[in-house]
Amino acid sequence: MKELSIIIQNATKSIEDSYFHFRIDGGDPVYRERVYCYELYHQMRLCWPSKCEYYLNGEVDKSAHPILEKLGANQAKPDLLVHKPGYMSGNHAIIEVKKSDARRDGIRKDIKKLDLFRREVKYQRAIYLFFGPSANESLLERIQKIADDFDELMPIEIWLHQTVGKAAKHTYSIHRTSNREV
Repeated sequence: MKELSIIIQNATKSIEDSYFHFRIDGGDPVYRERVYCYELYHQMRLCWPSKCEYYLNGEVDKSAHPILEKLGANQAKPDLLVHKPGYMSGNHAIIEVKKSDARRDGIRKDIKKLDLFRREVKYQRAIYLFFGPSANESLLERIQKIADDFDELMPIEIWLHQTVGKAAKHTYSIHRTSNREV
């Protein structure tokens, strides 16, 4: 699906501040992954091409899936999937979304899930989208240090969305082969 990168760029550019930086009564605005992710899904659906062979679905529960159980992926709940429901082959992308100030253990868990879906479930792309003011070079260094803990990793695209009104960008990729960074 050639259009996915453009869809992500257009969708992230359209996310308004109230979804990017959620206002709460009695406190300062906060960055909420679910609020951002649901709006991202909405904006992506608005850009979705008609008669596309792929569907965009959010938080698909994979428990009790007989094939995924054999692959060790049945407990995963990806934030977004670009796939063909009912078919295990030819699925396009798994997308995970995280606040830019995410904790190390959360990032590690997501990298493991993204790698699993690329390696075992055979998705063509794994996209890890970070949003918030800390989506910068320092975050990329943190992500790379976490990725260095893995012996092998299938390619995972790192996208950063730092500012409301601007598109997220694919700025980096992590990929490791046999303790050797590629």
